[in-house]
Amino acid sequence: MSLLLAADVGGTKTDLAVYDPGQGLSRPVTEATLASRDYRSFSLLLRAFLDKNRLGIERACFGVAGPVLNNRVKLTNLPWEIDGSDIGREFAINRVDIINDLVAVASSIPHLAADDLLPLGEGKPRQEGAIGVVAPGTGLGIAFCVRDDGAYHVCPSEGGHAGFSPGNAQEMALLGFLLDQGISPSFEALCSGSGLPNIYRFLIAGGGFTEPERLAIELARSADPTPVIVQWALHPGKACDVCRETLRIFVRILAEVCGNLAVTVLATGGIYLGGGMPAKILPFLREADFLARFRQKGKMSTLLGDIPVYVIKNPKAALIGAAAYGLKAHAHN
Repeated sequence: MSLLLAADVGGTKTDLAVYDPGQGLSRPVTEATLASRDYRSFSLLLRAFLDKNRLGIERACFGVAGPVLNNRVKLTNLPWEIDGSDIGREFAINRVDIINDLVAVASSIPHLAADDLLPLGEGKPRQEGAIGVVAPGTGLGIAFCVRDDGAYHVCPSEGGHAGFSPGNAQEMALLGFLLDQGISPSFEALCSGSGLPNIYRFLIAGGGFTEPERLAIELARSADPTPVIVQWALHPGKACDVCRETLRIFVRILAEVCGNLAVTVLATGGIYLGGGMPAKILPFLREADFLARFRQKGKMSTLLGDIPVYVIKNPKAALIGAAAYGLKAHAHN
């Protein structure tokens, strides 16, 4: 039996699964989620998984958060380096493909069911149109797909590191705040899990909001302020104005990123929101601000009004996409 090993490798956790091509992507032979930081290297994590699942793996595909060059990647948020050739030799796997995690998410889109997606607004996709993928997680990932010969081809990108472009006076002040703090003013510096606290600090520094004492205590005790801010923004009993405003600014900037990508690649096939954050902040994405800002593109506003935006709800989308990429690569080998 010829088996494919797929993985979605992140700074916090790694999802792994083994697939039998004859069974398709909906029924993995086995799967597991391991805490990435419990292992000094990806090789050790992989050994722990494979030792429990002694299966004959012929090929593998790993979606990894970081820029991939020559089938090798250094993770953005973890001190790991992964080389496809080294992994192949160590584990006797005939072919190992390393792809960017956003390439993996984008590769999943043709394989997602309607229940895996939540539409925002009423746009309709054009069948032959390009597709854009924006994924705010720990960082900000961006990719896109173009259609050729009846199939989608995924193009990687590091567009999250493009320069932040303010759209109003408040965002001009936010840009100034980033510069004053010595923070490179990229979209990722604001529109990501690591960037959202910069918006919060900007609002507190501006003096227009009072920080609740209990919130200040929670933030001081937390290694990661983002989940705390999000919880206080969403919790109906906490009534935190500064956290809610932080999320509203975040959502408007996310809409700007999506609109920029839509006009850049002419994404008439739709914009898909992945990553860890969109599904957690749906009440804010459903507010009118998001779609209004997305479509705020002057002469292109009518075009963007027809482009649908979807939130990917399936948390295993990147894993499914890595498997789909690996199977496609093998078929064309």
